[in-house]
Amino acid sequence: MTSSKDYLEYVLEQLSHLDDISHRAMMGEYIIYYRGKIIGGIYDDRFLIKPVKSAMEMMPDAEMELPYDGAKEMLLVEDTENRKFLEELLNAMYEELPSPRKKRKKV
Repeated sequence: MTSSKDYLEYVLEQLSHLDDISHRAMMGEYIIYYRGKIIGGIYDDRFLIKPVKSAMEMMPDAEMELPYDGAKEMLLVEDTENRKFLEELLNAMYEELPSPRKKRKKV
């Protein structure tokens, strides 16, 4: 199953008060970036984020789910209506997320 453009737009709208939110389509799903770092994505119309320590502390009862077969489990964000919570969550996660890899130059 792939994610709907409507659900992507809904999540992006909920995150629109944050600076530098972007996304990239990938095989019918969407990767979500915050200030250049991957925070998670939209998979099968579910907003899943990386299970970094701060996210797990802020959502101790969150379900761990697979975005797709063979992937690592991620945290399911169910409280997508609460913009303040989403802002606090992404800001708390930001420092724990790895920096983007530098692209290698093609020769």
